[in-house]
Amino acid sequence: MLKILRSYTSAAPLVVFRIAFGTMLFLSIIRFWRKGWIEDLYIKPKYFFPFYGFEFIKPLGEYTYFLFAVCAICALLVALGLFYRIASIGLFLTFTYIELIDKSTYLNHYYFVSVISFMLIFLPANAYFSFDAYRNKNFQTDQIPVWCIFVIKAMVCILYFYAGVAKLNSDWLLNALPLKIWLPAKNDMPVIGFLFNYKWIPYVFSWFGCFYDLSIPFFLWNKKTRPFAFIAVVIFHGLTAILFPIGMFPYIMIVTALIFFSGPFHQNIINRLGGILGLKVSFLKNDKKYVYNQLTSNIASTVFSIFFLIQLVLPFRYLAYPDELFWTEEGYRFSWRVMLMEKAGYTQFQIKDKTGKTLIVNNNLFLTTLQEKAMSTQPDMILQYAHILRDYYSRHGFKNPEVYVDSYVALNGRLGKPLVNPEVNLAAETESFQHKFWITHFDNEIKGF
Repeated sequence: MLKILRSYTSAAPLVVFRIAFGTMLFLSIIRFWRKGWIEDLYIKPKYFFPFYGFEFIKPLGEYTYFLFAVCAICALLVALGLFYRIASIGLFLTFTYIELIDKSTYLNHYYFVSVISFMLIFLPANAYFSFDAYRNKNFQTDQIPVWCIFVIKAMVCILYFYAGVAKLNSDWLLNALPLKIWLPAKNDMPVIGFLFNYKWIPYVFSWFGCFYDLSIPFFLWNKKTRPFAFIAVVIFHGLTAILFPIGMFPYIMIVTALIFFSGPFHQNIINRLGGILGLKVSFLKNDKKYVYNQLTSNIASTVFSIFFLIQLVLPFRYLAYPDELFWTEEGYRFSWRVMLMEKAGYTQFQIKDKTGKTLIVNNNLFLTTLQEKAMSTQPDMILQYAHILRDYYSRHGFKNPEVYVDSYVALNGRLGKPLVNPEVNLAAETESFQHKFWITHFDNEIKGF
Protein backbone atom coordinates (compact mmCIF):
# COMPACT_ATOMS: atom_id res chain seq x y z
CA MET A 1 0.00 0.00 0.00
CA LEU A 2 2.77 2.44 0.93
CA LYS A 3 4.55 1.60 -2.31
CA ILE A 4 1.44 2.50 -4.30
CA LEU A 5 0.95 5.77 -2.43
CA ARG A 6 4.56 6.73 -3.11
CA SER A 7 4.20 6.07 -6.83
CA TYR A 8 3.35 8.88 -9.23
CA THR A 9 0.19 9.88 -11.05
CA SER A 10 -1.21 12.77 -13.05
CA ALA A 11 -1.42 16.07 -11.17
CA ALA A 12 -4.55 17.01 -13.14
CA PRO A 13 -7.15 15.84 -10.56
CA LEU A 14 -5.51 17.89 -7.79
CA VAL A 15 -5.20 20.90 -10.11
CA VAL A 16 -8.85 20.82 -11.13
CA PHE A 17 -9.78 20.42 -7.47
CA ARG A 18 -7.62 23.44 -6.57
CA ILE A 19 -9.28 25.58 -9.22
CA ALA A 20 -12.81 24.47 -8.36
CA PHE A 21 -12.39 24.68 -4.59
CA GLY A 22 -10.73 28.10 -4.66
CA THR A 23 -13.27 29.49 -7.11
CA MET A 24 -16.27 28.17 -5.18
CA LEU A 25 -14.92 29.59 -1.94
CA PHE A 26 -14.16 32.95 -3.55
CA LEU A 27 -17.73 33.17 -4.90
CA SER A 28 -19.13 32.10 -1.51
CA ILE A 29 -17.33 34.94 0.25
CA ILE A 30 -18.51 37.47 -2.34
CA ARG A 31 -22.07 36.18 -1.90
CA PHE A 32 -21.74 36.39 1.88
CA TRP A 33 -20.53 39.99 1.59
CA ARG A 34 -23.23 41.10 -0.87
CA LYS A 35 -26.02 39.74 1.30
CA GLY A 36 -24.86 41.88 4.21
CA TRP A 37 -24.11 38.91 6.43
CA ILE A 38 -20.72 40.24 7.52
CA GLU A 39 -22.48 43.19 9.11
CA ASP A 40 -25.33 41.12 10.55
CA LEU A 41 -23.25 38.26 11.97
CA TYR A 42 -19.88 39.72 12.87
CA ILE A 43 -20.25 43.47 13.44
CA LYS A 44 -23.74 44.19 14.80
CA PRO A 45 -23.76 41.65 17.66
CA LYS A 46 -22.75 43.06 21.04
CA TYR A 47 -21.47 39.73 22.34
CA PHE A 48 -20.04 36.58 20.80
CA PHE A 49 -19.73 32.91 21.72
CA PRO A 50 -16.14 31.72 21.13
CA PHE A 51 -15.27 28.02 21.14
CA TYR A 52 -13.80 26.61 24.34
CA GLY A 53 -10.02 26.90 24.17
CA PHE A 54 -10.20 29.57 21.48
CA GLU A 55 -11.33 32.49 23.58
CA PHE A 56 -8.39 34.47 22.21
CA ILE A 57 -10.25 34.65 18.87
CA LYS A 58 -11.87 38.08 19.10
CA PRO A 59 -14.32 39.90 16.83
CA LEU A 60 -12.62 42.62 14.82
CA GLY A 61 -15.44 45.11 14.39
CA GLU A 62 -15.19 47.04 11.12
CA TYR A 63 -11.86 45.33 10.42
CA THR A 64 -13.87 42.16 9.79
CA TYR A 65 -14.37 43.42 6.24
CA PHE A 66 -10.60 43.43 5.82
CA LEU A 67 -10.45 39.87 7.18
CA PHE A 68 -13.05 38.70 4.65
CA ALA A 69 -11.26 40.57 1.86
CA VAL A 70 -7.98 38.82 2.65
CA CYS A 71 -9.81 35.49 2.80
CA ALA A 72 -11.42 36.12 -0.61
CA ILE A 73 -8.12 37.17 -2.17
CA CYS A 74 -6.39 34.07 -0.78
CA ALA A 75 -9.16 31.84 -2.18
CA LEU A 76 -8.76 33.43 -5.61
CA LEU A 77 -4.96 33.09 -5.48
CA VAL A 78 -5.34 29.41 -4.57
CA ALA A 79 -7.62 28.92 -7.58
CA LEU A 80 -5.09 30.66 -9.83
CA GLY A 81 -2.10 28.92 -8.26
CA LEU A 82 -0.40 32.26 -7.69
CA PHE A 83 1.78 32.65 -4.58
CA TYR A 84 0.05 29.40 -3.73
CA ARG A 85 1.84 28.40 -0.54
CA ILE A 86 1.33 31.77 1.13
CA ALA A 87 -2.25 31.96 -0.21
CA SER A 88 -3.19 28.49 1.11
CA ILE A 89 -1.82 29.34 4.56
CA GLY A 90 -3.66 32.67 4.49
CA LEU A 91 -6.88 30.98 3.38
CA PHE A 92 -6.73 28.46 6.20
CA LEU A 93 -5.93 31.06 8.87
CA THR A 94 -8.46 33.70 7.80
CA PHE A 95 -11.33 31.31 7.11
CA THR A 96 -10.77 29.40 10.34
CA TYR A 97 -10.51 32.64 12.31
CA ILE A 98 -13.89 33.71 10.91
CA GLU A 99 -15.36 30.30 11.73
CA LEU A 100 -14.18 30.43 15.35
CA ILE A 101 -15.49 33.91 16.18
CA ASP A 102 -18.99 32.75 17.11
CA LYS A 103 -20.56 29.33 17.70
CA SER A 104 -23.90 30.70 16.53
CA THR A 105 -22.71 30.49 12.92
CA TYR A 106 -21.22 26.98 13.16
CA LEU A 107 -21.91 24.73 10.19
CA ASN A 108 -20.32 21.43 9.22
CA HIS A 109 -19.34 22.75 5.81
CA TYR A 110 -17.34 25.60 7.39
CA TYR A 111 -15.37 22.95 9.22
CA PHE A 112 -14.92 21.05 5.96
CA VAL A 113 -13.54 24.14 4.23
CA SER A 114 -11.06 24.70 7.08
CA VAL A 115 -9.95 21.08 6.93
CA ILE A 116 -9.41 21.10 3.17
CA SER A 117 -7.66 24.47 3.31
CA PHE A 118 -5.28 23.05 5.89
CA MET A 119 -4.55 20.01 3.73
CA LEU A 120 -3.82 22.13 0.66
CA ILE A 121 -0.96 23.82 2.50
CA PHE A 122 1.04 20.58 2.23
CA LEU A 123 0.00 19.54 -1.29
CA PRO A 124 1.67 20.62 -4.56
CA ALA A 125 -1.57 21.75 -6.17
CA ASN A 126 0.28 24.60 -7.87
CA ALA A 127 2.96 22.46 -9.52
CA TYR A 128 0.92 22.27 -12.71
CA PHE A 129 -1.38 24.58 -14.69
CA SER A 130 -0.84 27.50 -12.36
CA PHE A 131 0.62 30.98 -12.44
CA ASP A 132 3.43 29.75 -10.19
CA ALA A 133 4.31 27.05 -12.76
CA TYR A 134 4.00 29.53 -15.62
CA ARG A 135 6.40 31.96 -13.94
CA ASN A 136 8.91 29.24 -13.03
CA LYS A 137 9.34 26.65 -15.78
CA ASN A 138 11.70 24.60 -13.58
CA PHE A 139 8.95 24.23 -10.97
CA GLN A 140 6.34 23.00 -13.46
CA THR A 141 5.56 19.27 -13.11
CA ASP A 142 2.53 17.27 -14.20
CA GLN A 143 3.24 14.16 -12.10
CA ILE A 144 2.76 14.09 -8.32
CA PRO A 145 2.84 11.35 -5.65
CA VAL A 146 -0.38 9.31 -5.52
CA TRP A 147 -0.84 10.09 -1.84
CA CYS A 148 -1.38 13.78 -2.63
CA ILE A 149 -4.70 12.91 -4.25
CA PHE A 150 -5.42 9.99 -1.93
CA VAL A 151 -5.57 12.20 1.17
CA ILE A 152 -8.30 14.40 -0.36
CA LYS A 153 -10.32 11.33 -1.34
CA ALA A 154 -9.86 9.86 2.13
CA MET A 155 -11.12 13.05 3.79
CA VAL A 156 -14.23 13.09 1.60
CA CYS A 157 -14.85 9.43 2.45
CA ILE A 158 -14.54 10.12 6.18
CA LEU A 159 -17.04 12.96 5.92
CA TYR A 160 -19.63 10.87 4.07
CA PHE A 161 -19.15 7.65 6.02
CA TYR A 162 -19.29 9.30 9.43
CA ALA A 163 -22.36 11.26 8.36
CA GLY A 164 -23.96 7.94 7.42
CA VAL A 165 -23.00 6.23 10.68
CA ALA A 166 -24.54 9.16 12.57
CA LYS A 167 -27.84 8.46 10.79
CA LEU A 168 -27.97 4.93 12.17
CA ASN A 169 -30.29 5.93 14.99
CA SER A 170 -33.94 5.29 15.79
CA ASP A 171 -35.11 8.86 15.29
CA TRP A 172 -33.71 9.00 11.76
CA LEU A 173 -34.49 5.48 10.52
CA LEU A 174 -37.60 4.43 12.48
CA ASN A 175 -39.33 7.77 12.99
CA ALA A 176 -38.02 9.76 9.97
CA LEU A 177 -37.10 12.61 12.29
CA PRO A 178 -36.44 15.45 11.78
CA LEU A 179 -37.41 15.13 8.08
CA LYS A 180 -40.98 14.35 9.15
CA ILE A 181 -41.06 17.88 10.59
CA TRP A 182 -39.17 19.68 7.82
CA LEU A 183 -40.48 18.22 4.58
CA PRO A 184 -44.24 18.95 5.02
CA ALA A 185 -43.28 22.61 5.44
CA LYS A 186 -41.95 22.48 1.85
CA ASN A 187 -45.26 21.31 0.31
CA ASP A 188 -45.69 24.60 -1.55
CA MET A 189 -42.64 23.96 -3.74
CA PRO A 190 -43.28 23.82 -7.49
CA VAL A 191 -43.48 20.39 -9.17
CA ILE A 192 -42.43 18.20 -6.22
CA GLY A 193 -44.08 20.00 -3.29
CA PHE A 194 -47.20 17.81 -3.29
CA LEU A 195 -45.06 14.74 -2.52
CA PHE A 196 -44.21 16.10 0.91
CA ASN A 197 -47.83 15.68 2.00
CA TYR A 198 -47.43 11.90 1.92
CA LYS A 199 -46.40 10.44 5.27
CA TRP A 200 -44.10 7.84 3.71
CA ILE A 201 -41.94 10.36 1.86
CA PRO A 202 -39.84 11.40 4.92
CA TYR A 203 -39.02 7.72 5.49
CA VAL A 204 -37.84 7.36 1.87
CA PHE A 205 -35.65 10.45 2.24
CA SER A 206 -34.28 9.26 5.59
CA TRP A 207 -33.36 5.77 4.44
CA PHE A 208 -31.97 6.96 1.13
CA GLY A 209 -29.91 9.64 2.89
CA CYS A 210 -28.38 7.05 5.20
CA PHE A 211 -27.67 4.61 2.38
CA TYR A 212 -26.21 7.40 0.26
CA ASP A 213 -23.78 8.61 2.92
CA LEU A 214 -22.60 5.10 3.82
CA SER A 215 -22.17 3.87 0.26
CA ILE A 216 -21.24 6.84 -1.93
CA PRO A 217 -17.51 6.80 -1.00
CA PHE A 218 -17.21 3.21 -2.23
CA PHE A 219 -19.21 3.86 -5.40
CA LEU A 220 -17.10 6.94 -6.18
CA TRP A 221 -13.87 5.03 -5.62
CA ASN A 222 -14.91 2.17 -7.93
CA LYS A 223 -14.23 2.92 -11.60
CA LYS A 224 -17.28 1.03 -12.88
CA THR A 225 -19.81 2.71 -10.57
CA ARG A 226 -18.17 6.16 -10.50
CA PRO A 227 -20.22 7.83 -13.28
CA PHE A 228 -23.51 6.69 -11.74
CA ALA A 229 -22.29 7.68 -8.28
CA PHE A 230 -21.47 11.17 -9.49
CA ILE A 231 -24.96 11.51 -10.97
CA ALA A 232 -26.29 10.51 -7.54
CA VAL A 233 -24.05 13.16 -5.93
CA VAL A 234 -25.44 15.85 -8.24
CA ILE A 235 -29.05 14.79 -7.63
CA PHE A 236 -28.63 14.39 -3.88
CA HIS A 237 -26.83 17.67 -3.25
CA GLY A 238 -28.91 19.50 -5.84
CA LEU A 239 -32.09 18.45 -4.03
CA THR A 240 -30.50 19.36 -0.69
CA ALA A 241 -29.68 22.83 -2.01
CA ILE A 242 -33.30 23.32 -3.10
CA LEU A 243 -34.87 22.06 0.12
CA PHE A 244 -32.59 23.45 2.79
CA PRO A 245 -30.81 26.82 3.17
CA ILE A 246 -27.26 25.56 3.74
CA GLY A 247 -25.41 27.92 1.40
CA MET A 248 -22.70 26.74 -0.97
CA PHE A 249 -22.04 23.40 0.75
CA PRO A 250 -23.98 21.23 -1.76
CA TYR A 251 -22.13 22.80 -4.68
CA ILE A 252 -18.76 22.43 -2.94
CA MET A 253 -19.47 18.73 -2.40
CA ILE A 254 -20.44 18.28 -6.05
CA VAL A 255 -17.18 19.74 -7.36
CA THR A 256 -15.22 17.91 -4.65
CA ALA A 257 -16.56 14.57 -5.90
CA LEU A 258 -14.74 15.16 -9.19
CA ILE A 259 -11.45 14.33 -7.43
CA PHE A 260 -12.38 10.64 -7.76
CA PHE A 261 -12.30 10.72 -11.57
CA SER A 262 -9.22 9.61 -13.49
CA GLY A 263 -6.23 11.67 -14.52
CA PRO A 264 -7.20 11.63 -18.25
CA PHE A 265 -10.68 12.94 -17.37
CA HIS A 266 -9.17 15.93 -15.57
CA GLN A 267 -6.47 16.35 -18.19
CA ASN A 268 -9.20 16.84 -20.79
CA ILE A 269 -10.65 19.63 -18.64
CA ILE A 270 -7.24 21.28 -18.37
CA ASN A 271 -6.59 20.90 -22.11
CA ARG A 272 -9.87 22.65 -22.87
CA LEU A 273 -9.09 25.45 -20.44
CA GLY A 274 -5.61 25.70 -21.94
CA GLY A 275 -7.08 25.93 -25.43
CA ILE A 276 -9.46 28.70 -24.35
CA LEU A 277 -6.56 30.60 -22.79
CA GLY A 278 -4.27 29.95 -25.77
CA LEU A 279 -1.55 28.23 -23.73
CA LYS A 280 1.30 26.31 -25.33
CA VAL A 281 1.13 22.53 -25.49
CA SER A 282 4.44 22.32 -23.62
CA PHE A 283 2.78 24.03 -20.65
CA LEU A 284 0.01 21.41 -20.62
CA LYS A 285 2.25 18.34 -20.79
CA ASN A 286 5.87 17.85 -19.71
CA ASP A 287 6.13 14.43 -17.98
CA LYS A 288 8.13 15.82 -15.05
CA LYS A 289 7.72 14.56 -11.49
CA TYR A 290 7.24 16.65 -8.36
CA VAL A 291 9.68 15.35 -5.73
CA TYR A 292 9.42 16.29 -2.05
CA ASN A 293 12.75 16.76 -0.30
CA GLN A 294 13.33 14.46 2.65
CA LEU A 295 12.55 17.04 5.34
CA THR A 296 9.32 18.19 3.69
CA SER A 297 8.28 14.58 3.08
CA ASN A 298 8.81 13.71 6.76
CA ILE A 299 6.88 16.77 7.90
CA ALA A 300 3.98 16.02 5.54
CA SER A 301 3.87 12.36 6.61
CA THR A 302 3.80 13.29 10.29
CA VAL A 303 1.20 16.02 9.84
CA PHE A 304 -1.19 13.84 7.83
CA SER A 305 -0.76 10.86 10.16
CA ILE A 306 -1.77 13.00 13.16
CA PHE A 307 -4.44 14.75 11.12
CA PHE A 308 -6.22 11.56 10.07
CA LEU A 309 -5.93 10.05 13.53
CA ILE A 310 -7.77 13.09 14.87
CA GLN A 311 -10.39 12.90 12.12
CA LEU A 312 -11.04 9.22 12.86
CA VAL A 313 -11.25 9.58 16.65
CA LEU A 314 -12.76 13.03 17.21
CA PRO A 315 -16.33 12.18 16.05
CA PHE A 316 -16.54 9.44 18.70
CA ARG A 317 -15.60 11.64 21.66
CA TYR A 318 -19.30 11.79 22.58
CA LEU A 319 -18.92 8.25 23.98
CA ALA A 320 -17.03 9.77 26.91
CA TYR A 321 -20.19 11.58 28.05
CA PRO A 322 -23.33 10.22 29.70
CA ASP A 323 -26.91 10.81 28.53
CA GLU A 324 -28.24 11.47 25.05
CA LEU A 325 -25.90 13.24 22.60
CA PHE A 326 -28.70 15.11 20.82
CA TRP A 327 -29.88 16.47 24.15
CA THR A 328 -26.57 17.49 25.75
CA GLU A 329 -24.66 18.11 22.47
CA GLU A 330 -21.46 17.21 24.32
CA GLY A 331 -19.20 16.01 21.52
CA TYR A 332 -21.66 16.94 18.78
CA ARG A 333 -19.74 19.55 16.82
CA PHE A 334 -16.92 18.66 14.40
CA SER A 335 -18.26 15.11 14.00
CA TRP A 336 -19.97 15.31 10.58
CA ARG A 337 -23.45 15.05 12.10
CA VAL A 338 -25.50 16.80 9.47
CA MET A 339 -29.16 17.81 9.83
CA LEU A 340 -29.97 15.13 12.40
CA MET A 341 -32.16 17.06 14.81
CA GLU A 342 -34.73 19.78 15.17
CA LYS A 343 -34.46 21.60 18.48
CA ALA A 344 -36.65 24.48 19.53
CA GLY A 345 -35.96 26.21 22.80
CA TYR A 346 -36.98 28.98 25.14
CA THR A 347 -34.79 30.41 27.89
CA GLN A 348 -35.51 32.98 30.58
CA PHE A 349 -32.66 34.15 32.78
CA GLN A 350 -33.00 35.54 36.29
CA ILE A 351 -30.32 37.59 38.04
CA LYS A 352 -30.12 37.63 41.85
CA ASP A 353 -27.70 38.79 44.51
CA LYS A 354 -27.35 38.47 48.28
CA THR A 355 -29.05 41.83 48.89
CA GLY A 356 -32.32 40.43 47.52
CA LYS A 357 -32.12 42.32 44.26
CA THR A 358 -33.62 40.34 41.36
CA LEU A 359 -34.19 40.92 37.66
CA ILE A 360 -35.59 39.02 34.65
CA VAL A 361 -33.35 39.44 31.60
CA ASN A 362 -34.58 40.62 28.23
CA ASN A 363 -32.39 38.53 25.90
CA ASN A 364 -33.00 40.91 23.01
CA LEU A 365 -30.88 43.53 24.77
CA PHE A 366 -27.83 41.29 24.55
CA LEU A 367 -28.21 38.87 21.64
CA THR A 368 -29.26 38.82 18.01
CA THR A 369 -32.17 36.62 16.95
CA LEU A 370 -29.79 34.01 15.53
CA GLN A 371 -27.66 33.98 18.69
CA GLU A 372 -30.66 33.62 20.98
CA LYS A 373 -32.06 30.76 18.89
CA ALA A 374 -28.74 28.89 18.96
CA MET A 375 -28.05 29.61 22.62
CA SER A 376 -31.48 28.43 23.80
CA THR A 377 -30.83 24.80 22.82
CA GLN A 378 -27.09 24.39 23.43
CA PRO A 379 -25.93 24.00 27.04
CA ASP A 380 -22.41 25.32 26.54
CA MET A 381 -23.78 28.49 24.96
CA ILE A 382 -26.28 28.86 27.81
CA LEU A 383 -23.34 28.76 30.23
CA GLN A 384 -21.41 31.32 28.19
CA TYR A 385 -24.41 33.61 28.10
CA ALA A 386 -24.87 33.24 31.85
CA HIS A 387 -21.29 34.43 32.31
CA ILE A 388 -21.93 37.37 29.98
CA LEU A 389 -24.90 38.33 32.17
CA ARG A 390 -22.93 37.79 35.37
CA ASP A 391 -20.15 40.10 34.22
CA TYR A 392 -22.55 42.70 32.86
CA TYR A 393 -24.73 42.96 35.97
CA SER A 394 -21.75 42.90 38.32
CA ARG A 395 -20.84 46.18 36.65
CA HIS A 396 -24.40 47.51 36.94
CA GLY A 397 -25.42 47.40 40.57
CA PHE A 398 -25.48 43.68 41.46
CA LYS A 399 -23.03 42.38 44.04
CA ASN A 400 -21.70 38.92 43.15
CA PRO A 401 -24.73 38.22 40.92
CA GLU A 402 -26.15 34.73 40.59
CA VAL A 403 -27.65 33.57 37.30
CA TYR A 404 -30.47 31.05 37.01
CA VAL A 405 -32.28 29.90 33.90
CA ASP A 406 -35.67 28.44 33.07
CA SER A 407 -35.12 26.58 29.82
CA TYR A 408 -37.55 24.49 27.82
CA VAL A 409 -36.40 22.55 24.78
CA ALA A 410 -38.25 20.29 22.35
CA LEU A 411 -36.12 17.72 20.53
CA ASN A 412 -37.35 16.24 17.24
CA GLY A 413 -40.98 17.03 17.91
CA ARG A 414 -41.13 15.74 21.47
CA LEU A 415 -42.82 17.75 24.18
CA GLY A 416 -40.61 20.47 25.61
CA LYS A 417 -38.88 19.92 28.94
CA PRO A 418 -36.29 21.78 31.02
CA LEU A 419 -32.78 21.50 29.57
CA VAL A 420 -30.96 23.05 32.55
CA ASN A 421 -31.52 22.50 36.26
CA PRO A 422 -33.21 25.79 37.28
CA GLU A 423 -31.74 25.61 40.78
CA VAL A 424 -28.10 25.72 39.63
CA ASN A 425 -26.32 29.07 39.76
CA LEU A 426 -24.63 29.12 36.36
CA ALA A 427 -22.56 32.15 37.33
CA ALA A 428 -20.53 29.84 39.57
CA GLU A 429 -20.05 27.08 36.98
CA THR A 430 -17.00 26.91 34.73
CA GLU A 431 -16.59 25.61 31.21
CA SER A 432 -14.51 22.46 30.66
CA PHE A 433 -14.51 19.23 28.68
CA GLN A 434 -16.13 17.46 31.62
CA HIS A 435 -19.80 16.51 31.63
CA LYS A 436 -22.11 19.35 32.69
CA PHE A 437 -24.00 17.85 35.61
CA TRP A 438 -26.56 20.66 35.51
CA ILE A 439 -27.99 19.45 32.20
CA THR A 440 -31.22 17.60 32.98
CA HIS A 441 -31.59 13.90 32.17
CA PHE A 442 -33.21 13.08 28.82
CA ASP A 443 -36.20 10.96 29.79
CA ASN A 444 -36.24 9.10 26.48
CA GLU A 445 -33.96 6.97 24.37
CA ILE A 446 -32.64 7.46 20.86
CA LYS A 447 -31.05 4.14 19.96
CA GLY A 448 -28.03 3.99 17.71
CA PHE A 449 -24.86 5.99 17.15
